[in-house]
Amino acid sequence: MYREKTYNASNGLVALLSLLALTVGGLAVMIQQFKAQHHLAGLLATLVVVVVTVMLGGLFIVNPGEAKALILFGSYKGTVKTDGFWWANPFLTKRAISLRVRNFETTKLKVNDNHSNPIEIGAIVVWKVVETAEALFEVDDYSRYVAVQSEAALRTVATQYPYDSHAPGELSLSTHTTEVSHALEQALVERLKKAGVEVIEARISHLAYSPEIAAAMLQRQQASAIIAARQKIVEGAVGMVHAALEQLGERGIVKLDEERKASMVSNLLVVLCSERSTQPVVNAGSLYT
Repeated sequence: MYREKTYNASNGLVALLSLLALTVGGLAVMIQQFKAQHHLAGLLATLVVVVVTVMLGGLFIVNPGEAKALILFGSYKGTVKTDGFWWANPFLTKRAISLRVRNFETTKLKVNDNHSNPIEIGAIVVWKVVETAEALFEVDDYSRYVAVQSEAALRTVATQYPYDSHAPGELSLSTHTTEVSHALEQALVERLKKAGVEVIEARISHLAYSPEIAAAMLQRQQASAIIAARQKIVEGAVGMVHAALEQLGERGIVKLDEERKASMVSNLLVVLCSERSTQPVVNAGSLYT
């Protein structure tokens, strides 16, 4: 595997001034020697000017948030990450690579969740290059590699969780976004580390049932919500009835036998659990007549 190494480039401003001085001096000597009919010396001075001109090709600039990988005839020599004006061997190929933080949003993928329900899911991945040699030489196109591996990791994570939790403590895609995002981030780290890429953040950006089952799942969610609400209402009503009977007994307001208690409990539960307002009925008789 290729590993990044630092290339110690020379100061570009010093190199530029030195090369310009050599160029001016060489041109002056060349003109002077040709005027003096010293052709050999003039040719040597011309050669110096040509060499200095070639050396000027070694000047390059590294912008902030950027790096330059230097390659000499197919051999990786190192990377310059410090921004500024530099000079290096003019025969080095200088490949620029961005070190800035990037965002990538996957397409809306259609996958089956842990309960085999078809869902649509998408994610946003925040990443940057930290190992330039691996990014350039270990994979063919690191940007494309990040895109493909991000979608593959998202598919894998989506199949490990259900869309909704149907049991206490069960992790789901819709209710435990922090845990799911952490799992997605870990999956991406494992897949992208060979490309010299650091995953800064990964989170779900889109989550929905597939259109063909969306209506049925909506009814299921509504039914679950109604059942949960009914359970809360019944629990509260039973508590209120129990408190009413206890207070009636403690204060001695009325003594009720088991049959009258049952009738009172039935009436109170109807009043407390009914969806509509109940209508009062005055009982002018007796329970036993």
